[in-house]
Amino acid sequence: MNFQNKKHIFFDLDHTLWDFDKNSAFAFELIFEKHQIPVSVNAFIQHYLPINQEYWRLYQTNQVSHEHLRYYRLKDSFDALNYVVDSTLINQLSEDYIQYLPENNHLFDGAIEVLDYLSNHYKLHIITNGFSQVQTRKLQNANIAHYFATVTNSEMAGVKKPHPNIFNFALSLANATIQESIMIGDSIEADIQGALSVGMDAIFFNELVINHSHPVMQIQHLLELKKFL
Repeated sequence: MNFQNKKHIFFDLDHTLWDFDKNSAFAFELIFEKHQIPVSVNAFIQHYLPINQEYWRLYQTNQVSHEHLRYYRLKDSFDALNYVVDSTLINQLSEDYIQYLPENNHLFDGAIEVLDYLSNHYKLHIITNGFSQVQTRKLQNANIAHYFATVTNSEMAGVKKPHPNIFNFALSLANATIQESIMIGDSIEADIQGALSVGMDAIFFNELVINHSHPVMQIQHLLELKKFL
């Protein structure tokens, strides 16, 4: 596929550049130690990651609220381990998690190298469904904020990926056209289908080698982008 006409690259953040799973594990280690919760972090994470992903899917399609997501992704994970936690503690853990999560700054392998490379040839941008304050801290603490000309989040746009309006909002903010732009992300539904629905080209970051039937270019490592862009 020929991407020679591209001038603007839009990245998703979590699970694409910023290693959400690894950073979550470090955050929960600190939180469980702080509150002396006698639960294996590894066992908790095994339940938390798919539960969190499902709640984000529901949040993206406006089926649950921001507050519901933050509370029940923790409650359901503890329930899966048959460990009883009262609502007051869950709310405290939720607050601590949001505080600790952006303090970790693990990126996917090759992220800095590929951002260095691409930033010499393109304008780089972020489109994220994450919450503004948290995502800003992630970008700053991971020392990658300077790579991006614009950052669009769902709070600014008033809608979440895959809604067309967030892509149109991001394009307007970046002063970019659909034809000269491309989206790179890990979610087929939010990033890939969302971009394609407005006519924007996309590349699927399929790091987990998920089986899918979508006719879209995909990579399994960020450095593969250097072959196409």
